[in-house]
Amino acid sequence: MPSPDKLKQVKNIGLDRNIAFAVARQPNSSRLYLGGSDFKVSLLDVSAARPAPVEIGKHASYVTGVALAGSTLISVGYDGRVNWWDVERKAQVRSVEGHKKWARNVAITSDGRFAATVADDMVCKVWDVASGRQVHELKGHQEKTPSHFPSMLYACAYSADGKFLATGDKVGHVVVWDATTGRQVKTLECPIMYTWDPRQRIHSIGGIRSLAFSPDGKRLAVGGTGKIGNIDHLEAKSRVEVFDWQSGKRTHEFAKGKFNGLVNRLAFHPQGKWLLGAGGAGDGFLAFYDLAGNKVLREEKLPMHVHSVALNETADTVYAVGHGRLTVHEMK
Repeated sequence: MPSPDKLKQVKNIGLDRNIAFAVARQPNSSRLYLGGSDFKVSLLDVSAARPAPVEIGKHASYVTGVALAGSTLISVGYDGRVNWWDVERKAQVRSVEGHKKWARNVAITSDGRFAATVADDMVCKVWDVASGRQVHELKGHQEKTPSHFPSMLYACAYSADGKFLATGDKVGHVVVWDATTGRQVKTLECPIMYTWDPRQRIHSIGGIRSLAFSPDGKRLAVGGTGKIGNIDHLEAKSRVEVFDWQSGKRTHEFAKGKFNGLVNRLAFHPQGKWLLGAGGAGDGFLAFYDLAGNKVLREEKLPMHVHSVALNETADTVYAVGHGRLTVHEMK
């Protein structure tokens, strides 16, 4: 049976100094869609003899979120735009000014009908994928931090059944929404993930960088970093908190691992056997958490800061992207 204990890196692909901020995988294939610091949305087939990104289209700045619904790819970026792409034709279908500030992430329901986007205007917008119509504008996060500086809205995630949507911001505030009505149903707090330096830099760092619902929808995992001593560096342990979100009870805390930095992405095994966290500081890491045993199964150092990951259908292959490279890891 595939296990994190048997994790092995099988490919290490250079990206020509491009930072890949986001990845989406085409089901039942080795085709990956990337968003990066080169402003491009690209296709890369890791099974090719010489894998290299092929441009599909561009934003006006960094592309920091991509998500796939059938043959439609949705991308968001620093320019605030939400773009639709037909990946078969490698053509743009639609582009809208979705947000007034940096659009950080996009999530799509498992049936591919709806997409949620979050941005530093502190708004989550829900879109009908087929028509591009805006369905909801969700406002549950403060525009300013408690120190009166602009906040940021980094993360969003749908439950597997598409009934709930979670959003998480810089100061550690999580909102769970009824995805159908747009009504707030729960709020959670993760204040340790936010650090404010009132003396030297007068600056804050950290925040909730990733969210993931368990396959049964009962738990919500939240990723970020612990309290940071040196505000100029990510000198704090990576941090994952898991909640029984309906009761508001925190059930797990993983904060004493090997690696420092941000947990930029979370992903559950399809049957909930483990939770994967990925991120980094100067270096990168993959970390596998066992919720049933309340323990860390494995922590693996990667050759780059990791911004995002994708799993295959059986969760025995992990695709990781980040600073200048893409790595592929298999469990046999």
